[in-house]
Amino acid sequence: MADMTVKGAALAAALAGNFADLPIYDRRAECASRDEIRALQLEKLKAQVAWTYERVAWYRARMDELGVAPADIQTLDDVRRLPFTDKSVLRDTFPYGLFAVPMEQVVELHASSGTTGKPIVVGYNAHDMDVWSDCIARMVQMAGVVPGDRAQMAFGYGMFTGGFGLHYGLQKLGCTMIPAGSGNTERHIAMIEDYGTTVLVATPSYALHVCEVGEKMGYDWEKSTLRVGLFGGEPCPPALKAEIESRMHIVCTDNYGLTEVMGPGVSGECLAARDMQHIAEDHFLWEVVDPTTGEPVGEGEVGELVLTPLDKQAIPVLRYRTHDLTRVVCEPCRCGRTTARMQKVRSRSDDMLIIRGTNVFPSQVEDVLSGIEGVTPHYRIVVDTQDGLDRMAVHVELKPESFSDSFEAMDAFRRSIEEKLKGVLLVGCKVRLVEPGGIERTTGKAKHVEDLRK
Repeated sequence: MADMTVKGAALAAALAGNFADLPIYDRRAECASRDEIRALQLEKLKAQVAWTYERVAWYRARMDELGVAPADIQTLDDVRRLPFTDKSVLRDTFPYGLFAVPMEQVVELHASSGTTGKPIVVGYNAHDMDVWSDCIARMVQMAGVVPGDRAQMAFGYGMFTGGFGLHYGLQKLGCTMIPAGSGNTERHIAMIEDYGTTVLVATPSYALHVCEVGEKMGYDWEKSTLRVGLFGGEPCPPALKAEIESRMHIVCTDNYGLTEVMGPGVSGECLAARDMQHIAEDHFLWEVVDPTTGEPVGEGEVGELVLTPLDKQAIPVLRYRTHDLTRVVCEPCRCGRTTARMQKVRSRSDDMLIIRGTNVFPSQVEDVLSGIEGVTPHYRIVVDTQDGLDRMAVHVELKPESFSDSFEAMDAFRRSIEEKLKGVLLVGCKVRLVEPGGIERTTGKAKHVEDLRK
């Protein structure tokens, strides 16, 4: 393992604001000028559109319908002449309809969970795998991971892209992988202790569960070798991140990606800007559009993120509508990187709930609960209908010290939460207080919404 004082110094430099002392995995790509980045993107966009048009019948037909040919792409703004792609396209062409290379060249397949309809299937050739691992290596370096770290994987090694994606990139950086997989929390804690794990890869909700189980076992997280948490698979609100960092005594960063465009590694959080994530712009062309009209929004304004991978050969995707809401800024970061940064995704255009005509996002509930003392980050929104009217209930898990034998005190606490939620959501809801541990934990993505309406 790399010398602990060296690795400790890296994080100490970040805490002291000495970001120039931190390593950058690919300085040429991550610190290029804006003109250099845009020129490279245009060169790659032209090649990617030609590759896609020649090899994928679905895109060729859509482009012909729009009257656009690869030669018409002469500027980055010309990307808007190309057709959008969404999840339905990948389902309609299941499983290999969008593949651009023969199957004998595909070295790996991954897929989404397929909880509604057919799953999303993607493939990678050797070139794609190299790009993917490169994106992950630079992303984890941003988070303070260095060669010689021991990284313990708490994602599952299945069709989900998270486990294998992080595994390949961490190995490429020079880390020792501990492929523990998901589940068996006590075993994870024992492996951290036995193997001297320094990096934990998990969803943030599962990382907090590991923390809670360890505390019940009497494990002293402050004395643990663990120092970095790499989170993904679900949003990590600031309050949840702060709680994990303070209780586990580690630095936590989260990253962004999605199966349809590659997997994790599209963007990642550096230690200088904890609320933003650097986009791997040499591999992804981004747009931010109005989710209703599809037209671009102003620079720095919130809209739906649209991504065009610039180096994807096995299954190229043009203008993929992520449905994730964010904003993007292009100012250089204090860490020294010049790549554009996207605000961390907290909500999606398709996870909005409409309750009696009012738009409600789960992230709004998270924000309210994070400001209330005595509640955990675990919650559940349940929506149903009674007598033709929508009803919303929020199940809020309490910390042990928040319980009282006084019914009046507990009821007053419950009503105060209801009032705070109504002040933000602008719609009334019922709050149900849940005992510690009463909200189900999961090794995968936490399920926050249960919509029982027909």
